[in-house]
Amino acid sequence: MADDNKVVAETRTSFGKGAARKLRAAGKIPAVMYGRGTEPKHVALPAHQIGLIIRKSNAVLELDIDGVESLALVKDVQKDPVLRIIEHLDLIVVIKGEKVTVDIPVHLEGESSPGTVHYVDATTLSIEAEATHIPEYVVVSIEGLEAGAQVLAKDVALPTGSTLLSDPDLLVVAVSEPDETEEEAEAAAEAESEEAPAAE
Repeated sequence: MADDNKVVAETRTSFGKGAARKLRAAGKIPAVMYGRGTEPKHVALPAHQIGLIIRKSNAVLELDIDGVESLALVKDVQKDPVLRIIEHLDLIVVIKGEKVTVDIPVHLEGESSPGTVHYVDATTLSIEAEATHIPEYVVVSIEGLEAGAQVLAKDVALPTGSTLLSDPDLLVVAVSEPDETEEEAEAAAEAESEEAPAAE
């Protein structure tokens, strides 16, 4: 695992909205760590470092809590809808080599055949992977696919050690010919936007 996922955490002793506000003002994020039949642990994490780490989905943190090391999977991130700052994290305790269930993003590569359009039906796939080897995403190539082509979950290549949990017949991407009504709607919208300044 990358060293940049090593995070020094502090145990939290004060709770409530006021305490959380003070923490965030001090550049820290309140978090709760669950798992392994133990009482939930309340910790404070460095906001800037966590903000960088959780850009990747399913980040695993190497926590140093008062000198004790723990691995924790970021399970839930609560953000302020307006300010977009991280308000709170839920963490799950994991053990090296242990398998965990996660949803990972689907990334498309390539272009379907000229004159076709593609629709993404599933933006994530549910998989089981080792806690310390969770793939960042899976790649689906649509290069040269003709109208009528479909990519199902079972067609997606998963990294070694990962197992598909989603329905194998789940539709991920479909390629089709553009719907004429859609093209007409787009053309009408463009014409309207061109006319709009004149109307003013």
